[in-house]
Amino acid sequence: MTNPISSASLGTLVSLGNMGTTDARSGRGNWFEAFGEAWGKALDTQADAITAQADVVSQGGDKPSDITQLTTESMRMSFMANSSHTSIDSVSKALETMARKN
Repeated sequence: MTNPISSASLGTLVSLGNMGTTDARSGRGNWFEAFGEAWGKALDTQADAITAQADVVSQGGDKPSDITQLTTESMRMSFMANSSHTSIDSVSKALETMARKN
């Protein structure tokens, strides 16, 4: 099993740290945008894995192991989507709380 959230993505999050700028795509953005972008890339990678396994099944790969692998990849996507939503929601609420205290 591979980890779709690479250490490079996490390193990008850590290196940004600056919440005063808004250009995340050029590497000068705030960490919250980078956090969302890292989750987006992880979900895109998982969607690609599902697509690849679905192609195997659609091309006659009807062995139980092929179908089980597709189910596994789909369930992983569901878990990751829920995790991304929960983590982004939690961080945004924390940022909202901090903004109210300023």
